Amino acid sequence: MNIPLPFYAPLDALPGLELNTLIDYLFLFFLSSIRLSSFLLSSPFLGSRNIPLQAKIVFAMVLSFFNFGFVSQTQLDVSLIDNILTIVIVEILIGVASGLTLTIWFSAASMAGEKIAASTGLGFSALVDPETGGQTPVLSIVMDLFLLTIFVSLNGHLLAIDFIMKSQEVLELGSRLPSMQLIGVGIEAAGAMFYAAGLIMLPVVGGLMLSNVAVGVITKSAPQLNLFSFGFPISLILAFVILFLSARSIGGTFAELTNNALATLEEILKVI
Repeated sequence: MNIPLPFYAPLDALPGLELNTLIDYLFLFFLSSIRLSSFLLSSPFLGSRNIPLQAKIVFAMVLSFFNFGFVSQTQLDVSLIDNILTIVIVEILIGVASGLTLTIWFSAASMAGEKIAASTGLGFSALVDPETGGQTPVLSIVMDLFLLTIFVSLNGHLLAIDFIMKSQEVLELGSRLPSMQLIGVGIEAAGAMFYAAGLIMLPVVGGLMLSNVAVGVITKSAPQLNLFSFGFPISLILAFVILFLSARSIGGTFAELTNNALATLEEILKVI
């Protein structure tokens, strides 16, 4: 007696994707997530040590899911599979180079804060910076937070992630690494970092230089005055006054720095 077993139906009748197609999609998802994940881990805002690694990985995977639409039409061929190691290295280099470019631009704020703190004597008030793990002046940390606030308020983080996603349409999987362009843009960003840091600290350092000259003339004419007890409070108060008066101009400089950093990121990823 034959008992019918309907659950023995052929597997071809089951709905869904074929196993080979599913594996191809998972493989493409892995490749598409490398560039974005490398950028997030090396960027100055999401690559912070204060953010747990687990949160970074989850956030990178969620964004990679939306980024998968830019690479889902890519066809897996023999050349793509054979050069898998080269493709992974190129994707990591593109993501890390993009994140480090923003980090170089953002270093202008911390550099300006360190020079201002050294000129005013605020270098003694240092805290352990969780980003670097070393002693950093408080004024440098304040400058970093100010720049980060300007960057987020201008939607710079959203634009940067959008540039990385759109770069999949221009620099497709298997594309050659634009090494010369990356080197040139990196050198340009380093030079711009020193220039921006000079613009930020110039008002404070210039005012302090004039005050030091005045204090030197006063102590020369009145030797009984103690230079440290007389000159240090004046320099400290003057530095805070100049920072307060130049807060608007510093914010404008940070906004321009943000725009230039995003323009450099566009140039790297050829999204223009």
